[in-house]
Order: sequence, then structure tokens, then C-alpha cells
Amino acid sequence: MFSVLFPGQGSQSVGMVKDIYENFDYVKDLFKKADEALDFSISKIIIEGPKEILDQTENTQPAIFLVSYAIYQVIKKETPFDIDNANFFAGHSLGEYSALACSGVINFEETIKLLKIRAKAMQNAVPKNEGGMVAVLGQEINKINEIIYNNKNKYKCFLANDNSIGQVVVSGKLYDLEKFVNELKNLNIKSIKLPVSAPFHCILMNPATNIMREEIKNINFSQPKNNIVSNVTAEPSNNPDEIKNLLIQQIEKPVRWRESIINIIKAGNQKFIEIGPGKVLSGLVKRIDRNVELIQVNNINDLNNLKNL
Repeated sequence: MFSVLFPGQGSQSVGMVKDIYENFDYVKDLFKKADEALDFSISKIIIEGPKEILDQTENTQPAIFLVSYAIYQVIKKETPFDIDNANFFAGHSLGEYSALACSGVINFEETIKLLKIRAKAMQNAVPKNEGGMVAVLGQEINKINEIIYNNKNKYKCFLANDNSIGQVVVSGKLYDLEKFVNELKNLNIKSIKLPVSAPFHCILMNPATNIMREEIKNINFSQPKNNIVSNVTAEPSNNPDEIKNLLIQQIEKPVRWRESIINIIKAGNQKFIEIGPGKVLSGLVKRIDRNVELIQVNNINDLNNLKNL
């Protein structure tokens, strides 16, 4: 038994998947198809940068999806590994869209167009430089929830990501986050301000939810080939209507990644394959359970290793 993981925002880098892009013509065709669907050259931004343009939310989200989807197709065509036979697919935030496309729920063009709209809606939900996110280190989620609740009259912050044991992300307006961080300092709790320009996965994203509800409801969702683990519930689903509803909620609901991984492991999975740029998810999984097997696939060398499994 094995499961496939798809990364979210923060895993991107200029030149990601360049060696795969240069080696397979059908990957170049896929990139061209993405450019046409988006009406701009996401290919050029991925391969050449610059970093500050790639890191803009409206470019990052479709870029990471395109790279993840392309790698998935290469694994299917170039290796004997039966990647379609995964027990579970799980994606972190926008990675859930990669999971849905690779599992056949929505097609490639629809997915990348949705992500262009999603990224813009999330970026515009709160005026630029008014919101942000802070990663809290070395603390359990219950402790962070307690701090937020006990100080609700001083500041309004929201749990956004329960990533792993000892890593929780909090969203809010910048002035509220500043008060929250000061509170953490008083308690000798470490935190890091994340390089994002909006407070994702909290109620402040409600305007984006309303936009995405209208977009998603008009798309036909097919039966997935695999069980899709929802960020919202941390539970698997293969019901298209349920998956659609949860995807709408996902914009402003916390990402329950730690619970998702725990539930997959409890179901008997001990092997995870991370498909897409970087190794962020593998790091999070290792902190949840050191005994699992982790494989990353994001370059030619990784593909060759997969052939020998």
C-alpha cells in the first residue's frame, strides 16, 4: 500500500522540473497547453523566473500544479511503477487540486484555469500588505488554540495550517499577528513570519470562497480513481459531490495535514510518494512518523530511482 502527496505553495523554485521538461516532448506540449489556458507564459516563469514573479500567488499556484501534474504523467509513461494504484491521494492546500486532476476528477485545463481564478481571488480577498501568516514552532495545536481563544478580545488570529507535530500556522491581519507574536515571545514560543502576502485558510478568505463557489459549482466532477483525502476533514472521500463541496470550503478552512497523514497511516499505509517541486511534505510527514518510507519525485534522477523500485 502506498499514497501520493502533492505539495502546495512554498515549494516552488525557478527552474523546477527543467530537466524533465527538456527531456520529454509531451511535457513541453503540456506546458504549451497551460500557457494557452492561462493566456500568459507560465512556462517561461517556471523555467526562467525571475523568482519574485514566480513567487506571486497568481503565478505560484498554477505553476506548482503544472509541475506536479507533468511529473505524474511522466511517472505513468516512463516507469513501471503503477502510480494510478495509490490507495490515497492527498494534496496540501492547492496540492489538493493536483490530486483531483491526477485522479481524473477534473481535467487539466479546467484545473489550471480554476487555480488562476483561485489565486487571484485569495490574493484580493484582503488588501495587499494587510494580512499575513506566522508559523509557530515546537508547540501542539491545542496550546495555540488556547492562546488564540484566551486573547480573542486583544487580537483576531486564526489557525490556518496544522502541518505536523510542532508546526502550526496562524493567519490574520498584520496588526493582529504582531500582537500574537508578542504574546508568543512572552511565553518563550518561537515563531516565523511566512513570506506570503495574504492570510490564507481563515475566515478573512470568505470573499474568495464566494468567487470559487460560483466557479466550482459549474464544473462536472467525475468519480476519482483513488480516495481523495480532504484538507477540510482529514478524511478520504470518493464521492464527487462531497469532494466538490469540500473544495469550496477549503479556501477558508484550516489545512488539517497532520491529521490527514495520521489517518492514512492508520489505514495501513507506510509508503508515501511526494510528486512535485521540493521536499516540504516529506519533511512534515517525517515529523509525524519517522517509521514511514518517503520517496520524492521531481527530477530525472528521481524517475530513474523509481524505475528500480
